[in-house]
Amino acid sequence: MTLTRRTFLKAAGAAGAVSVVGSAAAAEVSGAGSGVLVDTTLCVGCRGCEAACSEVNQLPEPAQAGAEAVFEQRRSTGPQVFTVVNRASEPSPQGETRYAKSQCLHCLDPACASACPVRALEKTPEGPVVYHRNRCMGCRYCMVACPFGIPKYEYDKALPYVRKCTFCAGRQAEGKPPACTEVCPSGALLFGERAQLLETARTRIYQNPDRYLHRIYGEQEAGGTSWLYLSDLPFESLGLPTGVANSSYPELTKGALSVVPMVMTLWPPLLMSLYTFAKNRREPEAAGAQKEDHHA
Repeated sequence: MTLTRRTFLKAAGAAGAVSVVGSAAAAEVSGAGSGVLVDTTLCVGCRGCEAACSEVNQLPEPAQAGAEAVFEQRRSTGPQVFTVVNRASEPSPQGETRYAKSQCLHCLDPACASACPVRALEKTPEGPVVYHRNRCMGCRYCMVACPFGIPKYEYDKALPYVRKCTFCAGRQAEGKPPACTEVCPSGALLFGERAQLLETARTRIYQNPDRYLHRIYGEQEAGGTSWLYLSDLPFESLGLPTGVANSSYPELTKGALSVVPMVMTLWPPLLMSLYTFAKNRREPEAAGAQKEDHHA
């Protein structure tokens, strides 16, 4: 193949176009979609949400279901446990025991999806952050990127995948609510459109100023999440991370991450073009040198 200046510029231009498209796709932020309002003042710690989640996702049954001993230690989610209910580390101002459900918060602009180089994680307009296991290459960048430490890896599997709460995306596509919200007996989990849930949360705070903290967890954390929390206790006592930035994490790292697609897509064609260009120049020179040696 003879490399001309026009061919060289065409290759560089094509690579640059791929870089621009990739950056634009990574920067796109989906609409808020659906959400869940968790009113921790209403949660009774029955853990029915855990059982429903396990059944719908075909996971092992929750250990010690209904036993008080399960609350002795704070639990976290895992590859086979998509949601857990923990007891708060302190009682409410009224001396009542508080509980809080923990699962993937399904950020509006998820860091996990932004960090994934193959788009195995994707924020859908409906609300859920879904996982495409057929795309995953097991790099686990999503685990490092998530400010809430949610995605978990199946280290014990021969063919491992990343696992987390799905927000019952399949059920939502069928017009059904997430399984955990459907079985909650106390009304602690309210499913609906995120914008409406925010209004509901603000109304509850306004009408009961002495009952709630005047803050909605998830309204701004990490740029906003689909799961929102009301509480009468400091959120850290419920196990919710409080050191999370209010800006979306992809927005914070956009400048640095925008270099990645350029390096991956622009430089290889450029370097190959330079190599081919240099090679084509060397071949005639080598042929001329051989001809001179032959005549000599």
